[in-house]
Amino acid sequence: MVITGATGFIGGAVLGALLRGGGTGDGGHGSGPGDVPRVRALARRIPAEPRDAVEWVRGDVSDPASLRGLCEGATAVLHLASYVGSDEALGEAVNVAGTRAVMAEAARAGVPRVVHLSTAAVYGTGPHRGITVDEVPPEPVSAASRTRLAGERYAREVGAVVLRPGIVTGPGDRWVVTGLRELVERVPATWDGGGALLSVVDVGDLGRLVARLATGPRPVPSGVYHASHPEPVRIADLLGELAALGLLPPVRDEDWSYAACLEALRSTPGRASERQFALVARDHWYRSEEVWRLADCPPGPGPLARLAEALGWYRRSSGAAG
Repeated sequence: MVITGATGFIGGAVLGALLRGGGTGDGGHGSGPGDVPRVRALARRIPAEPRDAVEWVRGDVSDPASLRGLCEGATAVLHLASYVGSDEALGEAVNVAGTRAVMAEAARAGVPRVVHLSTAAVYGTGPHRGITVDEVPPEPVSAASRTRLAGERYAREVGAVVLRPGIVTGPGDRWVVTGLRELVERVPATWDGGGALLSVVDVGDLGRLVARLATGPRPVPSGVYHASHPEPVRIADLLGELAALGLLPPVRDEDWSYAACLEALRSTPGRASERQFALVARDHWYRSEEVWRLADCPPGPGPLARLAEALGWYRRSSGAAG
């Protein structure tokens, strides 16, 4: 088993699921009954405290020479490393050339299962409500989503299972809750009725899914799959649960139209753009039930139910009082 990005947000959750038995179980985050696979993990920096059953290999996906022999003898390759910043050149180096190099190594070694992590952000700004894969053409608008879409090509050429999750929450998240906190502070009311439906997945559940795709008894057919929890989340419910946990300020008992929300956003400077506001204030729901069914992997109770489990992480990472 080879995994790239094992020290990252999603990769770490996948590694944990593999070491707990490969994503088996009933949708909980505890140990499953499966055998623990031997894992070869690529990292630019080797962790100070190596874990049993993990062989760490120093390398960088943007340096093809460092990948030579990485996939020899592997039963699966999980390519989870990605660049999510705004530098187009780095996106090209990691998300495009890096994916091409990893897939070339997987093909050279004849690895039977390959999983590649992409993102639902390749569709761009919606609204999108309940769409299936490529039901609308991808129209990425950021450097990260453009290069991740371009990288999908090389994964598809080798017959990989390509995953497009939406919003990912849980331990290790440094973007979603922080971004929502800023937006609530700048637009402190219900956003256009609060009914926007979003594709969200808890990182632990996504980790179980990827582990199951790598180790399950039956391979899932190659292709692109949405990989959020099958049940979409209303933005009002997400903000309400985060406020109840003390991670966000409560919104005013007022309902502002979308135009009024944009006016408030523009009048209060901040890091989040109008496009980023639209991603959570308007529908961005991508049907995801197929991959969970094909993998025979229970999706779990849903991301809202998992937030309480991640409360300690969010408090430590943000300094929120509780």
